[in-house]
Amino acid sequence: MHTTPSLLAELDALPAPWEVQGTLAAPVAVVAALLLAVTEGRVGDDNLLVLARASAARQGAMTVVSDSGADTYRAEFAGPVEPVEIQVDRARSRLAVRSWYAGVHTVTACSDGTRVTHRVHRVLPDHPGFAAGIAEIGLQVRMSRDLKQVLAVIADRLGC
Repeated sequence: MHTTPSLLAELDALPAPWEVQGTLAAPVAVVAALLLAVTEGRVGDDNLLVLARASAARQGAMTVVSDSGADTYRAEFAGPVEPVEIQVDRARSRLAVRSWYAGVHTVTACSDGTRVTHRVHRVLPDHPGFAAGIAEIGLQVRMSRDLKQVLAVIADRLGC
């Protein structure tokens, strides 16, 4: 019987040429609970936070549905856009997303509280999602901006 490797396993096998990090003065378990919160329903600050600022999510046009495996999901869009693959590894505090890019958010302890790292392993430069806003500002700048927004939501929620 052939089994397809998990999204996280696929990404772990690839180099991560892009990486950004940020820290929060809060316990790892609390930050991880907010960052890894993924369930069926509309994407927002309380569900799949890492994609909550995407234009489709802001317009209410992105919904999470369960996929075939444990802690695997997909985000579906209104309109002709392919779904986003999502996998959560709660035990290792990791969240993988694959769309026009493939990346992993990881939550770990650090001397300042909690470090959140976002690594991108692959991008599709010809994909419309890449062209819409990435090409002119650069992926590293976009990743840094997006992570700061995610951390700001968590910090606001936790009062830190």
